[in-house]
Amino acid sequence: MEHGKETLNHQRSFEVVRESLHSVISMNKTEVGDSVLNEFLEGYCSLSFENRRKLLLTLAKEYDLNRAQVRELIKQYLGLQPPGSEAQSGGVADEGFLSTFYRIERNLRHSLKPVYETLFERLNTHPEGLKFLTIIRADILSILTEGNIASLRALDSYLKEKLTTWLSPAALELHQITWDDPASLLEKIVFYEAVHPISNLIDLKRRLGVGRRCFGYFHSAIPREPLIFIEVALLKNIAETIQEVLWDNPPIAESEATCALFYSISSTQPGLAGINLGKFLIKRVITLVKIDMPHISVFATLSPIPGFMQWLLSKLASQSKLAKAEDISRSPADRSGLTFYENILEPEEERALIDSSGDLASGKSGMEIMLNLLTPTTHEWTNSDKLLSALKPPLMRLCARYLLQEKKRGKALDSVANFHLQNGAMVQRINWMADQSEKGLNQSAGIMVNYVYRPENIEEYAQLYFSKGHIHSSYDVKRYIQPVLENESKDSLL
Repeated sequence: MEHGKETLNHQRSFEVVRESLHSVISMNKTEVGDSVLNEFLEGYCSLSFENRRKLLLTLAKEYDLNRAQVRELIKQYLGLQPPGSEAQSGGVADEGFLSTFYRIERNLRHSLKPVYETLFERLNTHPEGLKFLTIIRADILSILTEGNIASLRALDSYLKEKLTTWLSPAALELHQITWDDPASLLEKIVFYEAVHPISNLIDLKRRLGVGRRCFGYFHSAIPREPLIFIEVALLKNIAETIQEVLWDNPPIAESEATCALFYSISSTQPGLAGINLGKFLIKRVITLVKIDMPHISVFATLSPIPGFMQWLLSKLASQSKLAKAEDISRSPADRSGLTFYENILEPEEERALIDSSGDLASGKSGMEIMLNLLTPTTHEWTNSDKLLSALKPPLMRLCARYLLQEKKRGKALDSVANFHLQNGAMVQRINWMADQSEKGLNQSAGIMVNYVYRPENIEEYAQLYFSKGHIHSSYDVKRYIQPVLENESKDSLL
């Protein structure tokens, strides 16, 4: 009985919010005041996730554009003779005739806007509307992970376009976050730090103190909360490990620094996923640092490689399985005949792994041994100097391959790499055992990468990456896969 009452109350609540949604969209613009918008905001936030899902699907399907009207207008438009055609007497454009074109074009533009655009634009006028729209989009993205619903995907795409416009760089304020900022803001920095968790107040104070900077992008509609923030270390040289950045105590004198190292960038709003605020933030920070500290000449990152181990373990597993299926693990001569088989290890790497594995891992091939060593989350291989020495060459080489050659739709497969490359950076160096935390070992076997931003080349590199998928990198990184690159270059000349 109680369960039935609860279900009925949920249903009533959903219907009330649905009516509120309809009112916001359908009422005359002058009638929609803060009270009407408040009612919808509060009602939506009170709904369960399942009812939010129902409401968003209703919004996507019932408040979409009127396709019958679009088809009719297109039919009318196609029935007109274009201006300047022979059908017009003397070939002179008739103003009355042109006005018909302008009218249909205007009506067509209007009809191609979905009805839910009204909701978004009216919510954006509300003092808390922008924050609320990011909550709605976060819910949409969460629902889309369950399945690709075309109408909801279109709703998300439209809302993303609106948010991108409303959050243009001109509408954002860059603020340096310091220890003197309100405690409520500092608490948000601790809470939202997504790359290297802040362990305590001493850690936070160090990151905001001498030799360190933290900058955030703020919007007036979401006060006292950065949309995105970046942490910067002022160093003599580009850091090779995160330990030297987080635990460098005391830091060097700022006047001795020549490098601004971006070591963490975190977004605070899940609903802004896919909107590249980081690109503008990095450029603004580079400009600001160059003005304030002219002695800083190098702008680099020390970045994680979050997809490396997932890619590598999947590759090792599939190739080891294929080797077993074809019973070729002991016969290298037979491997070349298999279309999908690839031994991703060099002969000397395979021998070193077989000789070094001992009791920690077994396997018929180097790839199988490597898979068995790297799969356990205990990371026992990090305690053996012999295994570290055997694993370093293949892991560094395969990491370089992953960053420079493994792509999806012509762009870098790794999400962080794609972010920096599309912003105009180059791959400068990969660093062995740079992050020995559990997270760092799980993501990338402890390897981190330095991307470098050269202000004079940022636009050129970004354009080449966008148009051709070209990745700029240093010789130090290329040398890991140089024979492969040389062969590809020779093939392209044939």
